[in-house]
Amino acid sequence: QVRPVESGGGLVQAGDSLRVSCTASGRTFSTYAMAWFRQAPGRERDFVAAITWFAGRTHYADSVKGRFTITRNTADNTVYLQMNSLQPEDTGLYYCASGGNVHAMMDASEYDDWGQGTQVTVSS
Repeated sequence: QVRPVESGGGLVQAGDSLRVSCTASGRTFSTYAMAWFRQAPGRERDFVAAITWFAGRTHYADSVKGRFTITRNTADNTVYLQMNSLQPEDTGLYYCASGGNVHAMMDASEYDDWGQGTQVTVSS
């Protein structure tokens, strides 16, 4: 089983930017999607953004469109989430998921492997 490893979380102020990274290995990624989900205290895990490994097709939650950008580096199996204009409601534990269904990128149940999460906290 492959477990993605996240990094780059932290504490920032509203309006700041932050980039989180996720590296996974041991799987042929070409037919899959990778994604970021987040979970705030007392809430369910929500979809944030996803990218197909082969074509680089992206999909975003409405709440982050225009502020967040997901990219991938196929040379080192890394996915990045660039987060700009962060707001307190973006606070949460950000999880990376791999092995997703490219036809159902928003569906958490379609992903095979999950990281342990990296905390992002945005103060007002």
